[in-house]
Amino acid sequence: MARTKFYDLNIHTVPEGKNKIEEMAGLAKHFGYAGIAITNPSNSCKPEKPVVLGGIEVFSGVELKTDNASKLHGLVGKYRQITDVIIVHGGSENINRAAVENSNVDILSNFGSMKDNGLNHVLAKSAQENDVAISFDLAEIIGQRGGRRVRALANFRKNLKLVRKYDVPFILTSNGNSYYDLRAPRELIALARLFGMTPEEATYGISTAPEQIIAKNRPSSNYVFKGVEIVNPTLYKISSEGDEQ
Repeated sequence: MARTKFYDLNIHTVPEGKNKIEEMAGLAKHFGYAGIAITNPSNSCKPEKPVVLGGIEVFSGVELKTDNASKLHGLVGKYRQITDVIIVHGGSENINRAAVENSNVDILSNFGSMKDNGLNHVLAKSAQENDVAISFDLAEIIGQRGGRRVRALANFRKNLKLVRKYDVPFILTSNGNSYYDLRAPRELIALARLFGMTPEEATYGISTAPEQIIAKNRPSSNYVFKGVEIVNPTLYKISSEGDEQ
């Protein structure tokens, strides 16, 4: 049986974070990850090129931050062909909607609280239709205490219900900005249980879902669309006229 591979697709390094790529990759490897994505904001630096460092894959990513929905679509088009992972930093209703309606967006994160512009039924349906993953950034739990943590857990429970109801793809991330923010896969799974996620769902969020995101954005992959993959390309081909051969 193949060993499950784990991924954290939302990690920040210098200049956005406090540690270098090599340092974050080394710790992630120690924790048991097969890959991480460096998703520094587009306004702070250029996306890193994908590399393999010490046996762990480092994917090219970017976090898009803007208050203008039209500008967001332009940024998505700009970065789609040069990055493995596009994350939209949401928050406002317009940006959240624009993100989940754009099939070239991979992940929507930081999309607001229960009281202001959070995930709702309309956004969840659009995310499912356009294969945009919702991010459960566990830094919101790790870095909070008292009432703030209680509110974060309540928000995650509400979002999890919508994700389940509409079969929305989702990921778990540390949203790490330093050594101290990273957590091992088993720790993320344990944290996810605090707001009702099953171990199977949590494992999907740090293995299957990230793998699907990477596969669909790698030109050399056999990914066709969600749930469909070419196992043996020699079994068939489609002619230029559209007839099966």
